[in-house]
Amino acid sequence: MENKFWRAEIIAVGFVQGVGFRYFVYQNALLLDLKGYVKNLYTGEVLTVVEGERYKIEELFNKIKIGPSYSRVTKTTIEWFEHKGEFKTFDVR
Repeated sequence: MENKFWRAEIIAVGFVQGVGFRYFVYQNALLLDLKGYVKNLYTGEVLTVVEGERYKIEELFNKIKIGPSYSRVTKTTIEWFEHKGEFKTFDVR
């Protein structure tokens, strides 16, 4: 049987810093009861590390692909990993 809990690393590329992007991800992750964090990278991208049920992570990924109204997401990537259970909450870093 497939494990229903996963870990994913999502990268959002484009106009994604200084437009409320991390808060947008944070709000959506909380609504989906996901754990992990979101942070800006020095490259101008936004990294989301998230754990939870796969379908909820996929739902968050679909929201990240669109982003908040002032952002412009040009590319997103997602990598799947084994669930580690290391997060208690979802944070903005």
